[in-house]
Amino acid sequence: MNKHRCGWCEGDSLYEDYHDKEWGVPVKDDPTLFEFLILETFQAGLSWITVLKKRENFRKAFDNFDYLKISKYDQSKIDELLNNPGIIRNKLKVHATVSNAKAFMEVQKEFGSFSNYIWGFVNGKPIKNKWKNYKDCPATTPLSDVISKDLKKRGFKFVGSTVVYAHMQATGMVNDHEVGCFRYKEV
Repeated sequence: MNKHRCGWCEGDSLYEDYHDKEWGVPVKDDPTLFEFLILETFQAGLSWITVLKKRENFRKAFDNFDYLKISKYDQSKIDELLNNPGIIRNKLKVHATVSNAKAFMEVQKEFGSFSNYIWGFVNGKPIKNKWKNYKDCPATTPLSDVISKDLKKRGFKFVGSTVVYAHMQATGMVNDHEVGCFRYKEV
């Protein structure tokens, strides 16, 4: 039996696997939230599949997204990353990853965890939308605008409203699976 999936992922096994197992599943642990935040910032201006194909390379290059280690990266480590053909070698995004790790830990100090902070914007519960077609889903919302502004105020970089909304979708803060998708009711 063929399962109906959201149209954006159909036709690529990597995309379908990500859609079926991860996208839209509520994530409340800080290490995974950090990984998604960094991957979303690298996606800015690119397609998600580009990032997804390089995800394992990112994990290796960025010490499995260990924000404590990343916050201490020096120029030689940054140069190493900028010479790594397995990742997206954007100087501003690499530098932003280091500063975002520091900002991430500041949020943890203030709120007890990044999860407490970010999920606080949705009162701890996913927003459940009812899109018939993924193409009807917005790239930003008034809430992603608010979160983006707050993250920037806290020193985060590459966290525009589109990046924030993609992060909300990926980490299950919002359920944007098509209503006909088999994952809609599961998440």
